[in-house]
Formats: sequence, structure tokens, C-alpha cells
Amino acid sequence: MVPKAFIQYLVHFHGDRDYFECHEILEEYWKEKDPGNKESIWVAFIQLAVSQYHYRRGNYSGALRTHDKAAMIFSNEGGKCQELGINYQALLELLVERRTSILARTPYKSMNLPLSDKSIINQCRKFCLQQGLIWGRESNILDQSLINRHSTRDRSDVILERKLALEKRKKRKGSDF
Repeated sequence: MVPKAFIQYLVHFHGDRDYFECHEILEEYWKEKDPGNKESIWVAFIQLAVSQYHYRRGNYSGALRTHDKAAMIFSNEGGKCQELGINYQALLELLVERRTSILARTPYKSMNLPLSDKSIINQCRKFCLQQGLIWGRESNILDQSLINRHSTRDRSDVILERKLALEKRKKRKGSDF
């Protein structure tokens, strides 16, 4: 049974190609289930989405950096990928192809993860239909709200969380004296 957060990730990754939302969904899940583990499979999927986001925007250095981090984690997670319905060998080949495209600065083209589990694919397609999305549709590279999502989102919750963490650190440092 794959986590609902991963199904949501897949729906966005293959449906509306909202890689920013993919990142948000899995980051929240990762922080809840495997916090602090930078080698987590969830981090690999987060970084893969971030890589696609950068690549689509033409930020090749950012795309390559996050792609390579994701690929490194994936290289050690064959069993977990298969548990999540991913054809592991096909994923590794896809990552090599994508890296080559990024290095060559080939124009962005949507990427489909090599899913091998029919029940997961069916769940994703069902969710896509419910959300008015088309599974496997190419990214709308003219949609600026999608392409530049990082600059248009409400960050008030992130700012508040960082402020609270800073205050907590200051209190700890103050009690060290």
C-alpha cells in the first residue's frame, strides 16, 4: 500500500505537472514520517520534482544539481522504488537520459515516471479525473503561474515557521549560560 501523499505527488507529477506542489506534498509527508533523513526515498522524489521545476524554467544548473542528488539517493533505493510501483531499472535509465538532456540544454519535455503497478496507475487516473486533470498530459509551458509558482505563492506559513524555529534556538542558546 503506497501512501496517499505519494499518490497525490504522482497525480501532480503526471497530471498538471505542478512540480512545486509535488515538492510541497512530499516534503510535508517526509517531515512527518522520516524527518531529518536526507537519504530518504521521499527526499529523492522531492528533489526530482524540484529538478523538473528548474529544468522547465531553464535553470539548468539548479536542475542538474537537484537531479544528481535525487539520482544518488535513487541508486540505493531499488527495493523501495519497486514497493512504490516504480520500475527501478527503467527509472535509472530515465534519470541518465534526463541528465543528458539537462547537460545538453535540450528544451524541457515532460517526464513520466516508469510506473509498473496497474493499481497505482488506476488510482492516479481516478484522482486526475476527479480533479479535471489529464494523466500524462504535457506540461503547459505557457502557464506562468505554474512555471513561476515559487514567486507567487503565499509564504506566510513558512516565514512564521522559520521565525518560531529561530526564537526556539535563541532560547536554547540563552539557557546555555
